[in-house]
Amino acid sequence: MRNKLKKTKGESHLTNNAPIKPVNLVYGVDDRPPVLITLILALQHIMQMSASLIFPVLVVKAANGSQAEMQSLVSLSMIAGGAGTILQALKKGPVGSGYLAPEGGSEPFLPAAILALKTGGYPLLFGMTIVAGLFEALLSRIMHRLRTVFPPEVAGVVVFMVGVAIIPIDVTLFFGADTASSTMDPSSLIVAVITFAAMVGTSIWGKGSLRQYCMLIGIIIGYFCSYMFGLFTPADFEQLSSAAIIALPYMGHVGWSFDMALLVPFLIAGLCAALKCVGDITTCQKINDAEWKRPDMNTISGGMLAEATKTVFGGLIGGMAHTTCSSNIGLSLATGATSRVIAYVAGGIYILLAFLPKLSVVFSIMPKPVMGATGIFCVTFMLLSGIQIFTSRMIDTRKTILIGSAVIFGMSVDMLPGFYSNVHPILQPVVNSSLTLATVTVLLLNLIFRLGIAKREKIEILPGEGNYKKIVDFMEIQGGLWGARRDVVYRAASAMNEFMESVVTLELTAEKVLMEVSFDEFNLDVNIHYQGALMEFPASRPTEEELLHDEKAFIKLSGFLMRNYADRIKTDINKGTCHIHFHFDH
Repeated sequence: MRNKLKKTKGESHLTNNAPIKPVNLVYGVDDRPPVLITLILALQHIMQMSASLIFPVLVVKAANGSQAEMQSLVSLSMIAGGAGTILQALKKGPVGSGYLAPEGGSEPFLPAAILALKTGGYPLLFGMTIVAGLFEALLSRIMHRLRTVFPPEVAGVVVFMVGVAIIPIDVTLFFGADTASSTMDPSSLIVAVITFAAMVGTSIWGKGSLRQYCMLIGIIIGYFCSYMFGLFTPADFEQLSSAAIIALPYMGHVGWSFDMALLVPFLIAGLCAALKCVGDITTCQKINDAEWKRPDMNTISGGMLAEATKTVFGGLIGGMAHTTCSSNIGLSLATGATSRVIAYVAGGIYILLAFLPKLSVVFSIMPKPVMGATGIFCVTFMLLSGIQIFTSRMIDTRKTILIGSAVIFGMSVDMLPGFYSNVHPILQPVVNSSLTLATVTVLLLNLIFRLGIAKREKIEILPGEGNYKKIVDFMEIQGGLWGARRDVVYRAASAMNEFMESVVTLELTAEKVLMEVSFDEFNLDVNIHYQGALMEFPASRPTEEELLHDEKAFIKLSGFLMRNYADRIKTDINKGTCHIHFHFDH
């Protein structure tokens, strides 16, 4: 349990920051599921990670590469992704966030990777991938200094847009089409609906451990239905039968080169990958802590460094750059299992599969409707997580425009295909992805909208006036500007109102009371100054005997009640001027 001890001036303020496991989690991040359950849960994540192998396939196809090159890029990317999954789950040291956040997605790097492969072949792709990884590593080291640049509304938009960016791919696969403009295949649609229904049904109505295996059950049913409807082609069976049982990935094409002309696209891709990591790790923090308040920049920095290390490693061995796989995080939430032990097992098996071509083919020939149903199932959780993150703070007009504009411009990429085709080549990496455009938009608007926002504001109040609405309106406006948590702002407003009522009731002063309110990401402070009698805030409630015989007991009682609002209170009097400090942890 998270315990707090509130004390007055001169005493310590102790807080145990261990996260409280939400009730919807069966296995939290620090839990150790039984071996068999761990293997089954890891297998589900491997299947979801395998869906991301479409990205190296798309890169090779865009450059008219051979089947052997495609198989090599896929296998080496699996090694990098498995290693990154293990690194991401490390709890101690500078590398790793400590969460189950599998590495598999490559969405931000896709446009830049295709451009590099077409321009300079595989050596240029791998060389620029290393550069992007080093850039992300640099960002991870200064991330703790940039917490004002990445408030919850920015992280929430990134998480939300990660889900939105995957929707076109998942929906196209769901209907069995090759592209968004293709006609749907009725057989594929039937298989996708059955697969999706199986996942949803076991997730909602499943009893006991059945809920944890909802995706695996759906995929097994999907494979069976795909076979019954003839969605497995002779080429799929030929690929499975011809694959070797054990083989080393081909690395003859691996080399490294650098092109200054591609630096900007890959730096932008690295920035977007870093921000996607911020959003994904923030989601991990939130789903593992019932009392989540704000992003923990230390674990985010460790997660980014793990991702950067894996990206550099991928470039060195000849694999694609990876990011945290958002759909896997959604799967963790859906199954109620977020144990980091699952990450170690899933990462290890994923690496092993790269050396077992026959087993890896089983995942690579997953039918399109099964992949689409799985993706849509996981994306639903990502979309809601993003909304919950950016609505966890008070939202004013600035925040509304910030969130709305970023989402609108980001979604325009997918809603209006080809609309940005005439944009200058330097800007193409920004507008080629809905996630990238939304991320750049929300970052720029956040920096612009922060201009003119004071970190400290004050209000003067005359005792005896109708002060309740005045104080509440003042705190609502400032809370919205600062993006503060609503519950903390309300507690501060309640303490300020309680104090002003005490001023009148106890006749502490007849002059104006000055209240100064200041805020940063971790603290909200209210400093009160007035001429008169000093308010007392005792640690214990006055006894009935004291209330009957001590005229100051009612002052103590009012102060005692006020202590319930603030986390810390300090008082002082100097030459007749009283100073009271209310501190609220944020």
